[in-house]
Amino acid sequence: MDLEQKIRNKSALVGIIGLGYVGLPLAIAFSQAGFKVLGVDIQQKRADLVNKGQSYIANISNDSLSAAIASNLLEATTVQSRLKEVEAIYICVPTPLTGTKEPDLSYIIHESEEISRCLRPGQLVILESTTYPGTTREVVLPILERSGLKAGQDFYLAYSPERLDPGNKKYDIKNTPKVVGGMEPTSTKLAELLYRQLAEVVVTVSRPEVAEMTKVFENVFRNVNIALVNELSQLCDKMGISVWEILDAAASKPFGYMPFYPGPGIGGHCIPLDPYYLASKAKEYDFHTRFIELAAEINERMPYYVTSRIMAALNASGKSLNDARVLVLGVAYKKDVEDIRESPSLKLIQLLREKGASVSYNDPYITKVQIDKDTLPSVELTDEYLSGTDCVVIATDHSHYDYQRIADKASLIFDTRGTTKKLKNNNIVRL
Repeated sequence: MDLEQKIRNKSALVGIIGLGYVGLPLAIAFSQAGFKVLGVDIQQKRADLVNKGQSYIANISNDSLSAAIASNLLEATTVQSRLKEVEAIYICVPTPLTGTKEPDLSYIIHESEEISRCLRPGQLVILESTTYPGTTREVVLPILERSGLKAGQDFYLAYSPERLDPGNKKYDIKNTPKVVGGMEPTSTKLAELLYRQLAEVVVTVSRPEVAEMTKVFENVFRNVNIALVNELSQLCDKMGISVWEILDAAASKPFGYMPFYPGPGIGGHCIPLDPYYLASKAKEYDFHTRFIELAAEINERMPYYVTSRIMAALNASGKSLNDARVLVLGVAYKKDVEDIRESPSLKLIQLLREKGASVSYNDPYITKVQIDKDTLPSVELTDEYLSGTDCVVIATDHSHYDYQRIADKASLIFDTRGTTKKLKNNNIVRL
């Protein structure tokens, strides 16, 4: 039976490398669609938790994970050689930056080498990790062909960017269109067919490079527009007008405008990193993405700007940042998630501590964080704790918080998210 038939009758075994924020939801989605899934991860702890039906990702419930395990549709392992058992292999591994903000493809390279050792004819390999245009063709393909097999002839290769939005209760894998680009028509066709078992809409493009650029552009688009409103917020502060009032007014326009909002910086795996992935690739063509790199720089400077504003707010109330008791609300990179990857709150805490402040934090999703060499626990948000602080900084606008109560108990609030804009308390300073 060929791969197309196995996909159609759902007898194809799906392998997913990397059981993190992308891989585990994908594994659950395939199991719920009736496919058997083999999850592969380098962390034994993750594999054990999956096999016990214990989720470590907020938007994956223990019930859905346990159901997949109980029905024998999902198994996790650390044995990479078992990839030879599967028909389709998804690569869902991290793509961080190096210390000099260059793309770090070491995880993709390592997993491609592991696949190459056990690749067999008829298998489909799909890269989902966010990366720069050209990675599938220039990095993954040559490694896989070291197996002696040829892409499009002996095995199939495609790229499809993940489009997950943690915490989004409206869009998930099923109702978010998937973009797919294969090395040649058969690879595209097979990848499209497999994704159609999950997603309501699959958009095919001509090449992997198009799919890769689509993903990077989507995140650069957000990065640039966030930088625009972050810079606008700084100008509005100097002019003595509310950026939040301006954005609300602008959002009333029914055409030609899409709202974006300022904050203490940007976080998550994709948005802070993708501009550098694209900029690095552009240099190969003697092209400099000045506009994109400038936007990334503006967003990266926001924690520094917020620190200066907090210092000014404390000074205006007759206090110094040095030795001030500062409580940061929220260390997740966005509201209602447990993800701290690249969170601007962590940088903000570090900067406030460097200025001599005594900093604590509360986050209903994050029990502890590592700042430099110190481990900070999430403190209990009691009335006494709130009233005992010199400044409460709203860094992540979790729905969990009772902002009116916080405003009533705290002596000073610095709101980086505009979540208190409807409150009338005089002790609130907004970005």
